[in-house]
Amino acid sequence: MGSIESLQAKEAKQANPNFVIIFADDLGYGDLECYGHPRFKTPHINRMAAEGARLTQFNVPVPYCAPSRATLLTGRYPWRHGVWFNPAPDGKQFNTGVGIADSEVLISELLKEQGYSTLCVGKWHLGHNPRFYPTRHGFDDYLGILYSNDMRPVNLIKGEQVIEYPVIQANLTQRYTERAIEFIKENQQKPFFLYLPHAMPHKPLAASEAFYKKSGNGLYGDVIAELDWSVGEILKTLKDLKLDENTLVIFASDNGPWFGGNTAGLSGMKSTSWEGGLRVPMIARWPGKIPPRQVIDTVCGSIDVFPTILKQAGIKVPADRVIDGKDLFPVLTEQAPTPHEALFSMKGNSLFTVRSGPWKLHLKPSPRQLLANQGKDWIDPRGPDGVTIIAPYEQAMPDQPPGLLTGDQPAPMMLFNLEKDPAEQHNVAKDHPEVVARLQKLYEEMQTQVPDSIRNFDPRARSKK
Repeated sequence: MGSIESLQAKEAKQANPNFVIIFADDLGYGDLECYGHPRFKTPHINRMAAEGARLTQFNVPVPYCAPSRATLLTGRYPWRHGVWFNPAPDGKQFNTGVGIADSEVLISELLKEQGYSTLCVGKWHLGHNPRFYPTRHGFDDYLGILYSNDMRPVNLIKGEQVIEYPVIQANLTQRYTERAIEFIKENQQKPFFLYLPHAMPHKPLAASEAFYKKSGNGLYGDVIAELDWSVGEILKTLKDLKLDENTLVIFASDNGPWFGGNTAGLSGMKSTSWEGGLRVPMIARWPGKIPPRQVIDTVCGSIDVFPTILKQAGIKVPADRVIDGKDLFPVLTEQAPTPHEALFSMKGNSLFTVRSGPWKLHLKPSPRQLLANQGKDWIDPRGPDGVTIIAPYEQAMPDQPPGLLTGDQPAPMMLFNLEKDPAEQHNVAKDHPEVVARLQKLYEEMQTQVPDSIRNFDPRARSKK
């Protein structure tokens, strides 16, 4: 009788796959060895890519933190889910009372309704007032900093309580990994959703004593090595518990890199609308479901994670709202063509780019580099204070731009063929007016779906509140 019960339990577990999303912060397209970094070593992430699918055209809708995260968890563009800005407790405009709306539906909420155990470990950034906490949006528990690790106060939250201030940032990757492994072990007999949005390699960079000055590639290299270790520990735990073949693991980044990072030859960086800001690494692994050793060039994006997970969980995509994402499983298993006519990006309260096939139209100009007039002596207004991290004087500076700075000068209505010119060096708008017209029409159609409250946003009015 016991064997029948154990068989039934095994079948039930197989019928409800587990999901793990590991989301790095400001990890550049070229920051990993398997994406071409010439020095950084990432053996565990390399192995994950070899055992699954590595995507080369995976896009985020905004080149900075919070909107990208909300899109991942809702499958909706920022102008739909409403988090098109970065909430910051020490900011001028969005310092309080802003975050993910109760009306939005997150992956965590839908999975929890189906009996999944859910945990968020790491950076949330969908609002730092209590009503926006992860535990109010489908997560059973939470451990992490509610926003970026350079926003003050840097305090660690467990559930809904502050448990540490100031935070020893050097230990964050290790602590997050340990809590994630603990969660997997606790829930190995039932379906679970682990969302692990790491703090690194967002500035200020910090690595534990076990990795600090060990990579031979500076502090950034140390941080990447520890991030790689974390991925390896998660995968090892799944394998040891025999959960491997019942777990979809996705590894990605929220946007392009800050100084010291690497775009693998793409132009721009974080906070710019060039490929260096919007194209990120993405690896999907599910032994027995996703074929190994795939390098997939299909154009897709973080909007697609939400419907992909729901489909595999047997949950219908909400029909009462626009879901911009599409099921990526045909892409991951059969290398199907892109399910999108176009992908869009946003900066501030405006749409900036339209991507369709090989073509990318910049409706508005964006600089290729931030802080272009600064160098290695730049003083970060949110810089480390020498107490909360291990290496306060080794942070990357503006003299280490992560992406290409060459190319035609930024201007409105620039068109690039990303198959022929992935670094966006040569504007070919004059040579292809019909492509410009087609993409501009797609832009105008989408622009009608951006609420007036966003399009007409007045930052001066908000900062006075």
